[in-house]
Amino acid sequence: MTRKSVREYLAAQRARYALSSRGARTRLLNEIAAVTGYHRKAIIRHLAGDPRRAPTRRPVGRPRRYGAAVAAVAAIVWEAAGQIGAKRLHPFVGELLGRLMACGEVQVAPATAALVRQASLATLERLLAPVRAARPRRGPSATRPGTWLKHQIPIRTFAEWDDAQPGFLEVDLVAHCGATSAGFYLYTLCAVDVATSWVELQVLWGKNLTRVQGAIQEIRGRLPMPLRGLDTDNGSEFINRPLLYYCYRTGLTFTRSRAYRKNDSAHVEQKNGAIVRALIGHDRFASKRAYAQFARVYRLLRLHINFFQPVQRLQAKTREGAVVHRVFDRAQTPFQRLCGSGILPPERRRDLEALYMTLNPLQLRRDIDAALTDLWRMATPEPVVALPSSSLVR
Repeated sequence: MTRKSVREYLAAQRARYALSSRGARTRLLNEIAAVTGYHRKAIIRHLAGDPRRAPTRRPVGRPRRYGAAVAAVAAIVWEAAGQIGAKRLHPFVGELLGRLMACGEVQVAPATAALVRQASLATLERLLAPVRAARPRRGPSATRPGTWLKHQIPIRTFAEWDDAQPGFLEVDLVAHCGATSAGFYLYTLCAVDVATSWVELQVLWGKNLTRVQGAIQEIRGRLPMPLRGLDTDNGSEFINRPLLYYCYRTGLTFTRSRAYRKNDSAHVEQKNGAIVRALIGHDRFASKRAYAQFARVYRLLRLHINFFQPVQRLQAKTREGAVVHRVFDRAQTPFQRLCGSGILPPERRRDLEALYMTLNPLQLRRDIDAALTDLWRMATPEPVVALPSSSLVR
């Protein structure tokens, strides 16, 4: 019998069951069980229930504590943090929610705020799953290996950063060239402090030696900590005499990664993808208007990334056969890591804390989105590359 025919059969027997005596009900149940194969208790529930109403199921387990109100607040906090993963966001939820409430961005009942703060990592991931699923996630290399002075610049690998102090930067260039590297286009110099993950971004009008050195000097003036050293790849924009002499004159340690080993510069490579490519995209930019708009975007991004985006750092890694176990520290923002390092002078730390108290993370996100929308309108069409006559098919 199909499920539909069983329901029809039980509905036909319901009136007969209601009018039968106790002994007749027993015989009727035996008959129905033989016909349908259902358990006697299931048959009794079907026959004794209201035919106009489906049987209700008693809730199983503990009552739900984290409802729609908690999920809505968690989504706002996630948006204010730049839509980062729950593992990075979880340790920062309480402080970020406090900043949003102080800025008047959210009005949260005390009970709801307490639930948001005490939610576990698994609960936070579950609360954010619907809003993350509804948000879709949004080039060629343009560096040439430098052949000069490699023997004068020592190599530093990824594993040699264990004792790094704040002020040692990994730097790299990101080309905004679209699908072709022909012609002129803008670059972004991305610099990441290895110890604290503090990020600085600087747009470049081309990548000649003078502009790269000038961008490094600009970043040096913005850093909240003293610049101690630079670690670069092997591109000729970095491996050159002017930059080497600049480091000698200013007392900077200058190191480079191994050729074709991107993991040696893992910190800056990760930021290239997670920040520059994820936000700016792969369009081509080559105008003065785009250059000025890049500067506006990066001024806003600098504040949001360093003050409101927690990062985790790898503490240990062990391998058991094919399985790799990684242990990360507690997620903290670069600002928190810098304050915890103890290298900031008291007046500098007070200035940073005062700046932090003036920032509204959600307003920063809105300003960043508006600036990015204006920037995308300034994308330049890619140039048409003429093929040599010898390559044309005749």
